[in-house]
Amino acid sequence: MTEFTLHTVETAPAAAKESLAGIEKAWTFIPNLHRTLAESPVALQAYDTLFALVAKTSFTSAEQQVAFMAINVLNECEYCASGHSVLAKMAGVEPDAITALRDSAPLKDARLQALRGFAERIVSERGFAGDDAVDAFIAAGFSKAQVLELVVIVATKTISNYVNHLTHTPLDDFMALTKWVSPRNRKLAA
Repeated sequence: MTEFTLHTVETAPAAAKESLAGIEKAWTFIPNLHRTLAESPVALQAYDTLFALVAKTSFTSAEQQVAFMAINVLNECEYCASGHSVLAKMAGVEPDAITALRDSAPLKDARLQALRGFAERIVSERGFAGDDAVDAFIAAGFSKAQVLELVVIVATKTISNYVNHLTHTPLDDFMALTKWVSPRNRKLAA
């Protein structure tokens, strides 16, 4: 198995050093995902740019986290599901909703369930969600702009989820209490 370096500001390629330093300043540490992405400054920049753009969407912070979690779980990304469990709590997502997202169980809040279902549909159908799904999402109170903004969220999670699968990014310490094991790995452990 190819091992990927968890870069620091000192070990990263020159073009990634400034980005990693900025991440460390903003977060007070450098998450392992970013340390891994630093191997390719372009990949790091792509992820950071998209992640920053998601914050500018018309979705609330909690809605962003619901969409992130839905995609993380569907893609079976243990790193991102563990990390976004913490971020979702910080964004005000109710604990029972976080548990439901992690367990692939329905959400009690109909609007959030519509968001989660549409995000999952976009991913599972590779964008061919269908007119009925788009209409149902809008009927749930979302906008046409949010249909497109959700694609930005999908793109963001595609980068992080796939990178984590390919590189086996280790969990960060802050994820210890929210460690999530994918259904695929639960079966292997059984």
